[in-house]
Amino acid sequence: MEETFDIAIIGTGPAGLEAAITAKVRNKNIILFGSKELSLKVNKVDHPIMNYLGMPKATGKEMMETFHRQIDDLGISITEKKVVSVYAMGDFFTLQLSDNSMVNASAVILAAGVVAGSPYPGEEKFLGRGVSYCATCDAPLYKGKNVAVIAGSAKEEKEAAFLSEVVNHVDYFPLYKGEPSFNDNVAVHHEKPAEILGRMKAEQLKTDQNTYDADCVFVLREAQFPGQLVPGLATEGNAVKVDLQMKTNLPGLFAAGDITGQPYQYIKAAGQGNVAALSAVNYLASKK
Repeated sequence: MEETFDIAIIGTGPAGLEAAITAKVRNKNIILFGSKELSLKVNKVDHPIMNYLGMPKATGKEMMETFHRQIDDLGISITEKKVVSVYAMGDFFTLQLSDNSMVNASAVILAAGVVAGSPYPGEEKFLGRGVSYCATCDAPLYKGKNVAVIAGSAKEEKEAAFLSEVVNHVDYFPLYKGEPSFNDNVAVHHEKPAEILGRMKAEQLKTDQNTYDADCVFVLREAQFPGQLVPGLATEGNAVKVDLQMKTNLPGLFAAGDITGQPYQYIKAAGQGNVAALSAVNYLASKK
């Protein structure tokens, strides 16, 4: 049976954490998706952050330690499963996770940060027709066939290894440093993916050096572009369109932080996370 929550929050940077804290204080049943290391973007900052109110001269690492203590004190836990898709179902949302499980939520707050770059040519065109973001979910559809994996981090090596047990052959394209080690069913190519080709469905992955036949191209990023994560979501570039209450064009769906566009500031993200949570609480109250 699928779990149901009042609010699902995606992202553990300042926006997502502040949204979780505010929703928790308002006695909402929440689920928070992200990393137990919180925001790697903040964690890597060794210099003092001068403009975060109440934490003068704190480094990013020190800020994350303080955030950790605060959510721990409130009993807020972090679910490290990756959210693959968010579907608006009318009165609620269904979130599909990377292990092919589902959770439901009456409201959702997107705070997953900004995704650099842009989709590959052909990626959006063939989504659901030979382009997938979840190996665990869609591997059975390609049993005995050839697939390609574009991997944004070493975390995706487990996904490729799983695919190799189901499909005929995997062409693996790591976008990170290092030399992955697989069985004979996975071929590693240090080439830059350029375009996904096909007619009615995806059929090939073109790189800067070669073209590979593929019945499916699995694009496995750390985070997805907002419009691909949530079908029907209004975006401008890689940013989600929101109003001053952090409302998106989909009722019950809110966004906060870098995912809403510039300026990319921690203090702005935290403030928007607070507003998004308050708006979500008001939205839930209006449904009763």
